[in-house]
Amino acid sequence: MSLIVVKFGGTSVADVDKIERAAEKVVREVRAGHQVVVVVSAMSGVTNQLVGYCNEVSTMHDLYEYDVVVSSGEQVTAGLMALALHKHGIAARSWLGWQIPFKTDEMHSKARVRDIETKHLLEALEKGEVAVVPGFQGVTFNNRISTLGRGGSDTSAVALAAALKAERCDIYTDVDGVYTTDPRIVPGARKLKTISFEEMMELASLGAKVLQTRSVEIAMKHGVALQVLSSFEDAIGSDMPGTLVVREDKIMEEELVSGIACGRDEAKITLLRVADKPGVASAVFTPLGEAGINVDMIVQNITSDGQSTDMTFTVSRADLERALKVLKDAKIECDEIRSAANVAKISVVGVGMKSHAGVAQKMFTALASKGINIQVISTSEIKISVLIEEDYAELAVRTLHSAYGLEEAA
Repeated sequence: MSLIVVKFGGTSVADVDKIERAAEKVVREVRAGHQVVVVVSAMSGVTNQLVGYCNEVSTMHDLYEYDVVVSSGEQVTAGLMALALHKHGIAARSWLGWQIPFKTDEMHSKARVRDIETKHLLEALEKGEVAVVPGFQGVTFNNRISTLGRGGSDTSAVALAAALKAERCDIYTDVDGVYTTDPRIVPGARKLKTISFEEMMELASLGAKVLQTRSVEIAMKHGVALQVLSSFEDAIGSDMPGTLVVREDKIMEEELVSGIACGRDEAKITLLRVADKPGVASAVFTPLGEAGINVDMIVQNITSDGQSTDMTFTVSRADLERALKVLKDAKIECDEIRSAANVAKISVVGVGMKSHAGVAQKMFTALASKGINIQVISTSEIKISVLIEEDYAELAVRTLHSAYGLEEAA
């Protein structure tokens, strides 16, 4: 008897009917002889509603209490899922984050998993129960409710799969796998049978909404077999109908480019005429890091007099207001701080880029042919990202998808 973890995202449990449909998939896995742990997200739209309530009270709310509010959505879904399983004669019990317990650090609203105590879960599984766990939530070592950030239910599921040494972790979502780009933007986007952990991590961090970045990191670190599949098709995870996320050496042929990602959750901050001297970068980015604000693309340009520099970087839009406040409080020596939220990050990702030249040239030529201006560029071994005006985001994705021939048969 193998143990599997299955996770249902918000669209998969959007209402009672969809919760019951998801429960039927769990029933089929149980009757196939598997021990099953189910991780659920909040019902579609609920977390946004809860975040809205917090913002109505105060946009600079207390993150401790914010976590108490926004974590409640998953609790409702977990209870309903257990009830739906009972209706099919399946022994099931819901477990809250503090009951497991699912231990995290103190970084509220963006907590990281530190430890999962699995003893009681394993005892329940041995008794033939299905464990239903609310994703996204945990408890700090000070016994305060914490949350793992948006998309954190993916991380909950993969972390549990690693801790329980599960055979596989199936991520049910509203798409039937990982595509070369968003099919809503490019109808001819192609589903990938396999993708490497490295590529999936880049795509997740660059705006692809299929998996949360940290979930892929954990899967790669602990060797968790990961599958992305649709909750709206009849097949279950054991039928293996989705996209497998695997180690690079498990992929028979590496494609030059595997996908195009579009990130709209971007904001740009520019510090004009910062003193060009040692320690300035640290003075800018240390307080941002201490505030839990992730900085992504960074560009620094020396001014014509050679005495100062203009520094541009990106943060998530959700962090823009806090980032500007942190910089103001840090009293950075500069002439002016400018910000813009009307930007998007477009990225080309592929492990084949390691051994092929000309990928960047093709990207820049294709964008130039459509009159799309590049504001910032960043690269890694397997990706190239550019920042552009948000109005051109979909045009850029379609252009690059075509330029790299991603609609062609594999």
